[in-house]
Amino acid sequence: MRAFSITAPFETGYQEIPEPELTPGSVLLAVKFVGLCGSDLNTFRGKNPLITLPRIPGHEISAVIEAKGPGVPDCWRVGQKVTVSPYTNCGVCPSCLAERPNCCQFNQTLGVQRDGALTKYIVVPWTKLFDADAMKQEEIALIEPLTVGGHASDRSGATEDSIAAVIGCGAVGLGAVLGLARKGVRKMIAIDVDPEKLALAREFGATDTIDSSKTDLHKALADLTGGRGPNVVIEAVGLPQTFRAAVDEVAFAGCVTYIGYAKAPVEYETKLFVQKELDIRGSRNAMPCNFRRVIDFAARGLFPISKMISRVYGFDQAGQALQDWHDAPAKVCRYLVSLD
Repeated sequence: MRAFSITAPFETGYQEIPEPELTPGSVLLAVKFVGLCGSDLNTFRGKNPLITLPRIPGHEISAVIEAKGPGVPDCWRVGQKVTVSPYTNCGVCPSCLAERPNCCQFNQTLGVQRDGALTKYIVVPWTKLFDADAMKQEEIALIEPLTVGGHASDRSGATEDSIAAVIGCGAVGLGAVLGLARKGVRKMIAIDVDPEKLALAREFGATDTIDSSKTDLHKALADLTGGRGPNVVIEAVGLPQTFRAAVDEVAFAGCVTYIGYAKAPVEYETKLFVQKELDIRGSRNAMPCNFRRVIDFAARGLFPISKMISRVYGFDQAGQALQDWHDAPAKVCRYLVSLD
């Protein structure tokens, strides 16, 4: 069967790979849609340090169960719409022993450290499945990036009394906006450089928005927070300047949570770490509860998930999708690739 692969920076192609074989405890999935992630774009650009090439990308998965191996529980049935947790966990590293398997020391994410889902069929353990039968097939491919943002909202320690800001309103940032808004934070400020993404952030629960390409970020945040700054900041861009802005703008005794990682070294005014007595946290991947929560929110229509789709490309256009995203990154929320 054909699989799409990134073969070198800015080079893609198709290869023939064997159809996967069912094993006990696994399911055969027919892949329907795959979302392209920022990590896929960085792989295409040759800037993903976690990857070796060539690589079949794809970890934002919408699929249907095609067949079941021995030992798969009856609650999983052929024809059921599902998504997949694309991470692995070893069970014995410090993260796993601390009951934080999302940041397993030896994690291998589909499409990153191991080949992903941009092909007709994949086989996964049934324990990595999440039922998404109540959702539209194309929308299921949007679940995983929203869970990553949702996990960051959990890591942020936000409460109903919090004033929160999210820097970056791509798919992952929107997941953070959604997670914070559903926690009932007092004020939810979304920050981006694209008016369309900011408008969508309001539909995901933002109470206020800032276009940082047109407005001084510090002054705008001061105006919205009585001069104190937000006490929760989530960074979902991954640029040195947004890494610094999170620390600069967060309130004293606040918490900064980083989802993205900067592609270049970051210089900080480190006295702010101490003067503000900040909590600075990383956030990686997502927990099973985040998948179940996002699926529930989407199935109940609590946010307009379909509006995240910027464009759907055919399987033969996957390379063009990555090139188009590279050419105009600020305008893209999520590109999907259809395998039907």
